[in-house]
Amino acid sequence: MEPASVQHLFFTHIKSLLPPHLSLVDEIAESLNISNDSAYRRIRGEKELPLEEIKKLCIKYHISLDQFLHLQTDSVIFNGKLADTENFNFDLYLQDFLHQLEVIDSFEQKELFYMTKDIPIFHHYNFPELAAFKYFFWMKTILNYRDFNKTKFDVSRMSENFMKTGEKILTTYNRIPSTEIWSIENVNSTIRQIEYYKDTNVFASKNDVIKIFECLEKSIEHIELQAEAGYKINQPGRGKNPGASYNLYVNEFTVGDNTVMPVVNGKKMVYLSHSHLNYTLTKDVKFCDYIYNFFQNVMHKSTLISVVCAKERMQFFNSIREHIERRKTAALK
Repeated sequence: MEPASVQHLFFTHIKSLLPPHLSLVDEIAESLNISNDSAYRRIRGEKELPLEEIKKLCIKYHISLDQFLHLQTDSVIFNGKLADTENFNFDLYLQDFLHQLEVIDSFEQKELFYMTKDIPIFHHYNFPELAAFKYFFWMKTILNYRDFNKTKFDVSRMSENFMKTGEKILTTYNRIPSTEIWSIENVNSTIRQIEYYKDTNVFASKNDVIKIFECLEKSIEHIELQAEAGYKINQPGRGKNPGASYNLYVNEFTVGDNTVMPVVNGKKMVYLSHSHLNYTLTKDVKFCDYIYNFFQNVMHKSTLISVVCAKERMQFFNSIREHIERRKTAALK
C-alpha cells in the first residue's frame, strides 16, 4: 500500500472516532500544534506525516498502527489510568466516566453492550444512598484512603458533588440504547459488601444497614420495570419521558466480567474492568470484533426477558428478591 494511501486511511479512521460536532482539521491542528492549512495538507496527503506526529496522534486517539500496516501480531493496545491512594481523585474519576458516556451519546448511532458481573454502576444512581455506599466502599476498602480509616458509613452524610455528577451520569446513560446480559449472581457482590460492613461494625447504625438493603431491593424493582417496558425510565421526580431502549438478557451458563462494549456509528470499542475499580479501553479492530462476536454468542444462548417472556422475567426477578430477603434477614438478626 502506498504511503499516501495509508495516511489517508489513518486520518479516515481518526475522523470516524470523533463525535460528529468536532472538525477533523481543527482536531489535527490542535493535536500537532500546527495551522489548519498545515493540517489540511497532511489530511490530503500532500505532506507526509513524520513519525513523531504519528506517535502523538496514536497516543491521543488510542490507535494501533497494526491495522493500517497489516502487521500480524498478537499485541493489543489498551489505555487506562490506575487508581491508587496517592493520586486518585474520585470526583475526577466520575467526571472522566461522565465524559466517556457523553462522547458515546454524541454519536447519532450508538448502543452500549454490557456483560455484567455486578449490578451495572449506572443503576446505582437511581438511588443515591446505594451509590454513596458503593463510593464509600471503594474509598475505604478498595483504595484504603486514610481519611476513611476510622470513618463509619452514614447514609445522611453524602457528598453533594458526588450526587450531582451521579445524576448527570444517569441522565446520559438513559439516552443511550443498552443491552445488558445478567445472571442471578449479579447482586452477590453488593450483598457481600453490606454483610462485610455490618459484621465489621462499619455502618453508623442498624438503620443504615436496613436502608442500603432497601435501596438494593428498590434498584432491582426499577430494573425489572425497565425490562418490562423495554426502555429506560427515570425515577419519580426526574421527569416522565421514556429513555432509550433497554434490552435485558439472562444467561444461566456463565458469570460475566463487567465488560462494556459501546458501538458508535458502526465502530466498536471495549472497556475491560480490572482490580474492581479500574478499566482499560481498546479500539483494536480484531479484538473488538472478537468480543462483539462473543457477546452475540452469549446472547443467542441466553433468554431475552425485556418486553417478551413475562413468565421468565418474573421468575428471574423473584429469585433475586428472595435471595436478597434471605441475606437481609440473616444479616439483621
